[in-house]
Amino acid sequence: MSQSNPYQPPRAAVADASDAAPLGAFVESGRAVDAGQGWAWLASAFGFFRKNPWVWIFITIIAFVLVIVVSVLPLIGWLINTLLMPVYLGGLMLGCKALENDGDFGVGQLFAGFRSNTGRLMAIGAMSLAGWMIIMIPLFFIMGSSMFGLMSGDPAAIAAAGPSVAIGMLVTVALSVPLYMALWYAPCLVIFNEVQPVQALGQSFRASLKNIVPFLLYGVLLFVFFILAAIPLGLGFLVLIPVLIASVYTSYRDVFYGPA
Repeated sequence: MSQSNPYQPPRAAVADASDAAPLGAFVESGRAVDAGQGWAWLASAFGFFRKNPWVWIFITIIAFVLVIVVSVLPLIGWLINTLLMPVYLGGLMLGCKALENDGDFGVGQLFAGFRSNTGRLMAIGAMSLAGWMIIMIPLFFIMGSSMFGLMSGDPAAIAAAGPSVAIGMLVTVALSVPLYMALWYAPCLVIFNEVQPVQALGQSFRASLKNIVPFLLYGVLLFVFFILAAIPLGLGFLVLIPVLIASVYTSYRDVFYGPA
């Protein structure tokens, strides 16, 4: 019969990143979870940040600098960033798994996606790029010459473009939501489940669709946190961005795996 150690300090039953329940069976296309899980995803993600906050902050700064530097490249900067974003996210998802298992987590985790399924991750980036280009087509039709007026900086042209800009923005948001739904879990599915890129986009979209309600709560909470993060000179984003990234992993873990 085993005996507890009388000298062991008492432990409170507080959930943390390393105390997550063991994974159950993989659920293709995900499962519907309770609405309150929108909050649980963020709370669990903060547990990942709390385990190694300084590394997360350094990763956030490095990623920001990389995106800015690449964006400076004329014409191709946006293309490169869009192609590589799933690769960066794939590496960070591997980092979240390492944190969950009390493994090593360093700044190099940002580039771990270049050592695992890089081609598939870049294929997701290419499909993302194609998706954004398709979204831009109706925007050009709606805004037409108004877009050139905005680019010119002419106050009269900007005022005249107001209605078309508003309609164009609404259409862009409406079309971008399905794209985000398809992209949200795709890097995780490629990295952890060896799913092909096209199938990963489909499974991610269906999983997101099943969980519209928890995602609505998740979105409202993120909106509030974004406002709060901007107040102290934007320094709160050094915490919020890592939490947002880790929440992709915590929600993936919750949605795509049933009870053990």
